[in-house]
Amino acid sequence: MGSDSLAWQCWAWGGIQLSLLESLQSAAVPPDSSDSALTTYLVGGAVRDRLLGLPVQDRDWVVVGSTPETLEALGFRRVGQDFPVFLHPETSEQYALARCERNGPASPGATLEDDLACRDLTINAMAETPFGVLVDPMGGKQDLEARLLRHVGEAFADDPLRVLRVARFAARLAQLGFTVAPETLDFMARLVDEGRLDALTPERQWHELHAALETPLPRRFFEVLRDCGALRVVLPEIDALFGVPQPIQHHPEVDSGLHTLLVLDQATALSADPRVRFAALVHDLGKARTPRDELPRHIAHEKRGIEPITELCDRLRAPVDYRDLALAVCREHLLIHRIEELRPGTVLSLLERLDAFRRPGLVQDVVLACRADCRGRPGREDDPYTRGDRLVAFQRAAAEVRVDDLVEAGKTGKAIGDALRQRRIRAIKRLR
Repeated sequence: MGSDSLAWQCWAWGGIQLSLLESLQSAAVPPDSSDSALTTYLVGGAVRDRLLGLPVQDRDWVVVGSTPETLEALGFRRVGQDFPVFLHPETSEQYALARCERNGPASPGATLEDDLACRDLTINAMAETPFGVLVDPMGGKQDLEARLLRHVGEAFADDPLRVLRVARFAARLAQLGFTVAPETLDFMARLVDEGRLDALTPERQWHELHAALETPLPRRFFEVLRDCGALRVVLPEIDALFGVPQPIQHHPEVDSGLHTLLVLDQATALSADPRVRFAALVHDLGKARTPRDELPRHIAHEKRGIEPITELCDRLRAPVDYRDLALAVCREHLLIHRIEELRPGTVLSLLERLDAFRRPGLVQDVVLACRADCRGRPGREDDPYTRGDRLVAFQRAAAEVRVDDLVEAGKTGKAIGDALRQRRIRAIKRLR
């Protein structure tokens, strides 16, 4: 039997199998359920994560052979306009009508396979009947077993955000051994070269960045984006760090971009808070702006880093608390690394700039990012970073000085502020 004949028979059998599954599912849905008239399939992440043995967070469904009017008549609530989904009246799970094209309207004639062919990755293009029977026309299960992130087809180009989404999946699943298929990485690079990522909105870019920072290995997000050329488009401030040298006696890794990834690794190990991880990621952006004749030293890079952090946060519309923490770490990390050399008055000024007496939690977050910076060098991964502990101790000692005590002692007006500062300096001095 020829290979073409065998391939045709496999394709035909797959179509027959899918039709049989649809018929079986339609006939067997419990008659008293709100979606009893619907042919539905569990799709996407719920199927993928179950097969991987991961917790299933959300369950999404595709409805085949129906209309918006039918869903609404059954009590489903429509949300969204361009690509509407419908919320189940009892479970609030999302149901979407099958589409022949991702950007096209839903059609009662669209099959499940039509819909799956429009998805991003093969591992996200699997479905299940309500009885748990797997429907996998794109070979997602095989790629799950091979630990490959592979695009489904040309429809991947319909939404350039998928370039960032693949990078995020690479970060989320890196610990399970997943890598991006070479042909998918090439496809992503082609979309970058064609300028397709230029149309992405700031909100969508920030959503993917934020989600990547919450993954088990965020550095993979940036590595994959760099491998396909997208990092210079989405996060040029970070991309500019690669290739910038540092003094080898302080940084055996030499490269500023590599140091940034090592710091991010340490921040990931120290904290699950994406704000801390973001601050660690951007703390050295000023090194990319060091004049060439000063390299490999980076004098005043903490001051040069303020502008690129501000530009990045403005462009992606980052939340204020992310911006505030990132700027604080960038501005103060070198001083905190030298905390034991500082005079008590200088320590107090540092604490005041960190708003340490109104927002003590900010000091803790800054110290975590600074600890990650110190440890983000080969051979320094286990550094205890006692300097951070000292700063926290200074903050607590100074915070114990109470304004009420000064008022009771008869201080008023400016005298209260002057006395408060002097007593806080003395409290810090006693710990030295």
